[in-house]
This record gives sequence, C-alpha cells and structure tokens, in this order.
Amino acid sequence: MTDVHQTLASGATPPEARHIDQPRIEAAVREILAAIGEDPHRDGLQDTPGRVARMYAEMFGGLHTEPGRHLHKVFEEQYDEMVLVRDITFHSMCEHHLLPFIGRAHIGYIPRGKVTGLSKLARVV
Repeated sequence: MTDVHQTLASGATPPEARHIDQPRIEAAVREILAAIGEDPHRDGLQDTPGRVARMYAEMFGGLHTEPGRHLHKVFEEQYDEMVLVRDITFHSMCEHHLLPFIGRAHIGYIPRGKVTGLSKLARVV
C-alpha cells in the first residue's frame, strides 16, 4: 500500500484512480479560483489545479474499487470467538462540502469456519 503523501508528492497517479478525469478536475479548479476572484495563473496558484486533481484522484480512487477483492484469501479455522480489528484510521471526503476528514473504524465478526487476515479487513475500510 502506498503512502498518500508519497503518491501526491511524486505527481504519480494511483493505479485505481487512473480513470478519474484529472484534466477536467484541473479545469474546474481553475474556474473555481477565478470565480472567487483569484488569478489561477499567479505564481502561488499555477500548480494548484494539478495538485488538487492528484489529491482528488487519490482520495476518490476507492470509489471504483471492489472491497471484496481484498477478502478472496481465507483460511479454514475452527475459531468461534469474535475477531476484532480496532482503530483503523481512514481518510475520506464529506459528500456535502467536498472537504477531507479523518476517522477511525472498528470491524468485528464471528468466524464460521473461515477467517481472513487482519490486514485485509483494514484494506476494506
């Protein structure tokens, strides 16, 4: 799993986000900057549309990922107590204001003859 900040800093597009229309996002950010009275071509803002587009590609890349793909590998196990993974940190976007937020998730399940790796549960989040 790549670090969000490394991906954004390198300018690379995350594999699962490649179908996100980054040029269109860049154009929209330029338009927003102009709409609030900023000059999108001034020195401090010239690269902002590209940075925002890469950040959105990273943040929204999970929208097009099938969560179940992380759970294909399971192990036969006669374990009947709850499996719990706590404090899984995640980053997401508020759908109302498109502002980023950070949260914590907890996943618990009672296995019925099969278990999956704990790291796989975190990837689903």
